[in-house]
Amino acid sequence: MKQQSIEEILHSIPIFKELTVYEIDSLKTIAHTKRYQKYSHVFMQDDRLSNVYFILDGKIKIYKTDIHGREQIVNMLGTGDMFPHQGFFRHDTYPAHAEVVDPSLLVYIPKQQFEDFLMQFPQISVKLFRVLGDMIVDLQQRLEEQILHNTQEQIMMLILRLVKKHGKENKTGDVLLAKQFSNKELANMIGTTRETISRTISQLRKEALIEPTTNNMWKIDVEKIEDKLFEYE
Repeated sequence: MKQQSIEEILHSIPIFKELTVYEIDSLKTIAHTKRYQKYSHVFMQDDRLSNVYFILDGKIKIYKTDIHGREQIVNMLGTGDMFPHQGFFRHDTYPAHAEVVDPSLLVYIPKQQFEDFLMQFPQISVKLFRVLGDMIVDLQQRLEEQILHNTQEQIMMLILRLVKKHGKENKTGDVLLAKQFSNKELANMIGTTRETISRTISQLRKEALIEPTTNNMWKIDVEKIEDKLFEYE
């Protein structure tokens, strides 16, 4: 396989794909690439916030831990995503841990140099604000789910969120979601227990809302799950 140039790599990142040659030339002087192995950490919660990262390939888990060591998954990020989102413009520490779920190739840019780049090319700031705005809306929706819905409803909403971000449609129109998250990870995403996740998934399987396939995927009946959630309202 032909090795990509740094210009091609930067153009593959969604918020940079419309940059001019001049803008890319300015960006490539401050951008670096690095490979990370599975289960390694890009940074730890409360480390000094020094870089902003973009995922070229792989998967990163963003999570927090409380004083008892309990894990709360904030987000699962994939190709094209940037992080950290919250707290990026603070001169502070990383607000969460970033763990490598799958072997990953990242672009990283020193935070201060990235801020200087945004000042020089404000059109990129607009794109960045859109990304941050989407994150704020997502976090607001999750908070509303926890306040307004019971645990079973939250699990169904979580499945729909995962389908929206990670799901694929096959040739027959079925919506498929890879079994890439353990029950413990799913539980940590919404602050419940592994046993509750297991019971709810078993119930959804009985109702044919989700069905396992032969290639380690779930077939998700999005319409039926949405209808079931509507019944609770």
